[in-house]
Amino acid sequence: MVSSQVKNVVFDIGNVMVRWSPHEIVRLTFGDGDETERTATEIFQSSIWLDLNKGLLTEPEAKTRYQAALGLSALECERLFYYVKQTQILLYGSESLLKRVKAAGYRVYALTDNVHEIVEFLQSTYRFWSLFDGATVSADLGLLKPQPEIYQSLLTQHKIEAVETVFIDDMPHNIAGAEAVGLYGIQYKNAAQCEADLKALGLAF
Repeated sequence: MVSSQVKNVVFDIGNVMVRWSPHEIVRLTFGDGDETERTATEIFQSSIWLDLNKGLLTEPEAKTRYQAALGLSALECERLFYYVKQTQILLYGSESLLKRVKAAGYRVYALTDNVHEIVEFLQSTYRFWSLFDGATVSADLGLLKPQPEIYQSLLTQHKIEAVETVFIDDMPHNIAGAEAVGLYGIQYKNAAQCEADLKALGLAF
């Protein structure tokens, strides 16, 4: 469906603006091994990580819980959260895409499942965050994608209409969640593909 009525472009952050790779984080923290997959699941699909993303824990509290639940040492936890942040490098072309969309007159926003301390790191490290007209962050709301309430919070918070808004995310279930509440959705694979899909929706930039 082509729509020339889109006025707002909403960007996910992990694997849209910056890389997010739990397996790489685990390998850097603990070394290469046969347990990478299992360890990544234990850390990043745990209730601890979900609570951190919901803003129910601080980073120091999460480190303490990981030590108790998984038997990690204090040093391993420090390394883990160091690499959680330092591996989040800019994806090629994404910042340029964001800048050009904004320069063309569209309003741009962030919608991200993310941790307070990671958001602070990204804000202080990269320039792209300051380009957003607003950001909706899971840790501020206690909600996670694809809960319908998080998309509704995005719309309410920024006073925008679903029918005038397109959401970009790397995960199909998050796109489906956005479309279920009336937004357009684009699954991000790379900046060139995303640009083509935005233009196919009728955006001009």
